Amino acid sequence: MKKLILVAFVAGAIGFVAGNAFWYLASPLWIDQVVAEGIGESQAAKVLASGTFTDADAAHSGSGSATIFEGSDGRRTLRLADFEVTNGPDLEVWLVAAADITQSSDVAKSEWLALGQLKGNIGDQNYDIPADADLSKYNSVVIWCEQFGVLFSPARLSR
Repeated sequence: MKKLILVAFVAGAIGFVAGNAFWYLASPLWIDQVVAEGIGESQAAKVLASGTFTDADAAHSGSGSATIFEGSDGRRTLRLADFEVTNGPDLEVWLVAAADITQSSDVAKSEWLALGQLKGNIGDQNYDIPADADLSKYNSVVIWCEQFGVLFSPARLSR
C-alpha cells in the first residue's frame, strides 16, 4: 500500500510539473494579448525613423509598423501600430544596431537596447526610449524571445 501511494504521489508531482510547463510554453499559441494605446499630438511631433515588421521564419511572424517619434518636449517614443506578432513567452522589444536582420544570430552578435517587455502581441503600443540612447546606432526594431534567444520579428528602420 505504501508503495502504491509513493508511486501515485511521484506520478502526480511529475504530471503537475509537466502540465504547468506545457501551459507556460504552449498557451501563447492560442491566447492573444491585445493592446490599444493612443499617442498624443505632443508625443508625435516629429518622425525620426520608421520601418515595417516582417516574418522571422515560418513559425515566427510579424506585421505592422515601427515608428520612432520625438515629442515637442524632446522625449522619444517607439510606436508599434497595426501590430501583430506570433505570441510566445518572455517577448521583449529591442532596438538593434544591425540593419539586415534575417535570423537570431544577427541579433545576438549585434549591439542592442532593451525597451521592455512586449505589452501585447496584437495592437498599437508605445515604448519610451531612454534620453541618453544614441539612436544613430540603432537600425532595427526586433521582437525578441529573451528566454530562448529567438527572433520573432524584425523591422528595419529608415531615416
